[in-house]
Amino acid sequence: MDSKDYGLELKYAPGGSLMAEGTRIEGYASLFGLADQGGDIVVRGAYAASLARLAARGDKVRMLWQHDPARPIGVWDEIREDEKGLWVKGRLLPEIAQAREAAALIGAGAIDGLSIGYRTVAAERDGKGRRLLSEVELWEVSLVTFPMLAEAKIGRKSEGASELAAAFRAATRALRAE
Repeated sequence: MDSKDYGLELKYAPGGSLMAEGTRIEGYASLFGLADQGGDIVVRGAYAASLARLAARGDKVRMLWQHDPARPIGVWDEIREDEKGLWVKGRLLPEIAQAREAAALIGAGAIDGLSIGYRTVAAERDGKGRRLLSEVELWEVSLVTFPMLAEAKIGRKSEGASELAAAFRAATRALRAE
């Protein structure tokens, strides 16, 4: 059965080995075949048509902070499906205050998840009542505090993000000392 629900959905998704290198981040925003806390399972190939449509019109999936459309914090330079899931690579924009905060939080280990915002195009239920998402329209991938799956964690901290966080702390101390 195809889903006829065309409302935007938010999905905290497995980040695999998300890593930050300065303001660059990469990892898995979604892994195929794993049930999330809502009982949804993304099927291999679910993003292909959406990514093709975006590329055809020269558009991109947005990088948001905590799914807030008023808070873009960077750009995804590369998004692709592979045998494991939806892999993303992008960069936080240092000109954006929230992106600098995100880099500091990543460096400190306080933020460690990715999450997808999407609209279901086609889905069916399996024998256990879980929704198998076979096609989704991907709108955004967010950095989040609480991913839907326990596996949705940053794999390791980045030296660059830690150094950036330390620089922000030093600048804050210097400003307070004035």
